[in-house]
Amino acid sequence: MTRTLLAKGLVAGTVATLILPATALADFIKDDGSVAPFPQSAQLATLWVILAALLVFFMQAGFAFLEIGFSRGKNVGTVVAKILTNMSIAALGYWAVGFALAFGGDHWFAGNTGFFLRDYGDPIQAFTVMGVSSASVEAKFFFQFVFCAVSLAIVWGTTLERIKFGVYVIYAIIFSTVIYPIGSHWVFGGGFLQTGDWLGTGIVGMQDFAGSTAVHLIGATGALAALLHLGPRKGKYTVDGQPRAIPGHNMPLFGLGVLILWLGWFGFNPGSTLGTADGRFPEVILVTNLAAAAGVLMALITVKLKTGTFDIGMAGNGAIAALVAITAPSGYIELWPAPIIGGIAGILVVFAVYAIDKYIDDPVGALSAHGLAGIWGTLSCGLFTAPRLAKYNAFGDPDGGLIYSGSFKQLIAQAVGFIIAFTFVFVVSWTVFWIIKKTYGIRVSEEDEDAGLDISEHGMYGYPEQFIPAPELVGYGGGPYKAVPPASVPTNEVTA
Repeated sequence: MTRTLLAKGLVAGTVATLILPATALADFIKDDGSVAPFPQSAQLATLWVILAALLVFFMQAGFAFLEIGFSRGKNVGTVVAKILTNMSIAALGYWAVGFALAFGGDHWFAGNTGFFLRDYGDPIQAFTVMGVSSASVEAKFFFQFVFCAVSLAIVWGTTLERIKFGVYVIYAIIFSTVIYPIGSHWVFGGGFLQTGDWLGTGIVGMQDFAGSTAVHLIGATGALAALLHLGPRKGKYTVDGQPRAIPGHNMPLFGLGVLILWLGWFGFNPGSTLGTADGRFPEVILVTNLAAAAGVLMALITVKLKTGTFDIGMAGNGAIAALVAITAPSGYIELWPAPIIGGIAGILVVFAVYAIDKYIDDPVGALSAHGLAGIWGTLSCGLFTAPRLAKYNAFGDPDGGLIYSGSFKQLIAQAVGFIIAFTFVFVVSWTVFWIIKKTYGIRVSEEDEDAGLDISEHGMYGYPEQFIPAPELVGYGGGPYKAVPPASVPTNEVTA
């Protein structure tokens, strides 16, 4: 009887929370302790931003599956530990320092308020760039944190199968508290690249709606710096320098990872509207999806013409490259340029992967899919930005990109912006990895690389049945079942 009443109470309470205004949102407590109404528009904006952030958060699972699929079986477990560790470091580092540097004020170099998400005063004045949104500060923080975590994840896909686990920890702390916050502040946090008001040059502000440069190129640039110190996997290149394929062990997992990332992008780009009141986010969703679809098809056509096969990995990288490319212009363009931007990214990624592979060992193609595609997406704003959206977003040339305005101003701003952001991130990251290499060390030993990072770095296998001798596999099946005959039954009467 008691359980029945309890169940009825839980159901009634759940229904009440769905149909009645939420008391938690009815009052908004300010920093000074005073209480102000939390309007319905702010409730909706907060809900949308949190839902979008959760989609982006789920992209970590996409990165995990993609990297596991492209790894050999002896290195799959370390990817899980790496994803969890780096996301956790980013959560704490971005809360303590990163969010304040990225969005706390509109100083040309970095923000200066809101450390530990405290003492920022009026959130509209403190977080000026996001002041157009009525979503709560906590929602905006969480949305921007998952962006930081995505950018950090991009760095490490390139370093699979030969990097020391401790390097993840050291660089993640610096990346989430200094490198990403300052770089992203310059590009889309109110810094000098976004405002365009610096050195008296008259350059218009850079446009990057959701982070082709601020998230993806920054991550890929950190990856490039790491790879130059790390070197290729053992056996990647022949004695005469020719690259050899090192196939990943599981293409279905890779495909699942791509689909999860594709889904996550529906939080990534549309969520950057930071609200629902203007109804723009469905348009951004369509722009994003059209670009991704074109990227897949053009990558498949290109790789078929180049190699004679419909390469599975290139299909996935075509989707990711297109999604990266459309990230910057997604809030600045009409629907029609989206397949063009995505299709060109799909073509670009195929040629870039083969070209880079001749010199740099990038197992997942992140330098191409996130780096070069990020550059193309950034530049595409200078071509396709529509005047109505340029004015709406308040950054850049109000007359739009080259195709609409006939002016190169926006294209120049985009080129200057990504070059400066790339240079900053590369110089700092290269220096950090150089210091790590000279002190802690950056690469596992040759013996550990041969054994696999799962066992050498973590003391366990991701797939124990593949690597542990059968007699040592306690509790695992060792072959076909054979019945043990009772003592009173002749052995020849018992079947397996």
